[in-house]
Amino acid sequence: MSIEITTPENLTTIADIGQHVGQTVTLRGWLYNLRSSGKLLFPTFRDGTGTIQGIVPKAAVSEAVFDTLKNLTLESSVVVTGKVSAHPKDPSIFELQVEGVDVTQRIPDDTPYPIQLKENGPDFLMEHRHLWLRTPRQSAILRVRATIMRAAAEYFDTNGFFRTDPPILTPNACEGTSELFEMDYFGDDKAFLTQSGQLYVEATAMALGKVYSFGPTFRAEKSKTRRHLTEFWMIEPEVTYLDLDGLMTLAENFLTHIVTRVLETHRADLKVIGKDIAKLEAVIAAPDADDNGTKGAEGASTPRSGFPRLSYDEAHAMLLDAHARGLLENAHTYGDDFGSPDETYISNQFTKPVMVHRYPANVKAFYMQPDPHDPTKALCVDVLAPEGYGEIIGGSQRVDDYDLLKSRIESHNLPMDAFQWYLDLRKYGSVPHSGFGMGIERCVAWICGLEHVRETIPFARTLNRIYP
Repeated sequence: MSIEITTPENLTTIADIGQHVGQTVTLRGWLYNLRSSGKLLFPTFRDGTGTIQGIVPKAAVSEAVFDTLKNLTLESSVVVTGKVSAHPKDPSIFELQVEGVDVTQRIPDDTPYPIQLKENGPDFLMEHRHLWLRTPRQSAILRVRATIMRAAAEYFDTNGFFRTDPPILTPNACEGTSELFEMDYFGDDKAFLTQSGQLYVEATAMALGKVYSFGPTFRAEKSKTRRHLTEFWMIEPEVTYLDLDGLMTLAENFLTHIVTRVLETHRADLKVIGKDIAKLEAVIAAPDADDNGTKGAEGASTPRSGFPRLSYDEAHAMLLDAHARGLLENAHTYGDDFGSPDETYISNQFTKPVMVHRYPANVKAFYMQPDPHDPTKALCVDVLAPEGYGEIIGGSQRVDDYDLLKSRIESHNLPMDAFQWYLDLRKYGSVPHSGFGMGIERCVAWICGLEHVRETIPFARTLNRIYP
């Protein structure tokens, strides 16, 4: 079937419909829902930018238009014309007084749209993810995701950073603790799908000073938690002559910019998703002189900025206190990394993201600089999102000494020949430098208030799913 495309002068989108109250406009989209009450039809249309309810009194349109709409099937594609009006009870909601409709494609009655407006289980919805994306909530999530990605790049692009994307195929792991997707690479050589671009952006930082990468990354960990994907998007800045304190300030300003942009453009979408907007407003609220962004948390150090900062030791003490009061089932063991229940408890004590820094070096990656005041600690930080969403940013000051990095590579049993180029960065003009990584999907889950990370990306790749 060949479809002729014409562009009417009064064409608009649902997102911009409020600019046309009292005017006749044309929308291109799909029929999302249809209710009828005798001689009155209430079709709901969607066009990718939002949804709008139409009103079709039988006496106000031709019989052909009324019958066409009355017999239209869900998700049939249409070009609809009508006059825009404000809802009588809420002037911020707009309706379309339908005058005409052209059907681009009508879905036949014998092959109805698979996702009907009823309760559907997650397995069914994931199996039909290509269609589930069309629902208002899923579309709203993707619009917010797009803004988060744009805002993330915008922050660095407007603050003197250069984007320098690393290879997706790599000869070695960035961190020895994570499993990799291995593939044959011509002849007997092996290659791996990248788990992080960090090592490569360290190299470009030595050339350009302030850089970032932005692209897909892959983790072959066999995890089934609601926070993990095997394929996700990561943004990773790296800055020369930047210490850990400067890195934490960079992370705070970066997250504040993202949340600000989302609130500027997506309040309606957040309402559709069901996110409590007040919780996001609290993230970017200017701190009072005596406020550290807590909800009465004990042991929080007063930050120099709006986001609270906790040392690992302070966080550990907070967890022990919570366990003693029966708020945590298991007591945290000093020296261990924090598990999901620990991160959830810590982050729930704050209204803003909390920065936990200076973890024990033996639970962190080989490239992290030791604290000169306590070499058993690493100059690193994890940023935990409020509301129990856990780590959204992980970063550190990097080891800048050749001999120390070489000994770290050896102690982690990593192949020295694969990291020789990385050691060269410490041999030729090494400087202190720092960077972090933020998974876009974790950020989307937090900002949208989603239960599972599978809804944060158009097509989730998980341990048990690679279709569609």
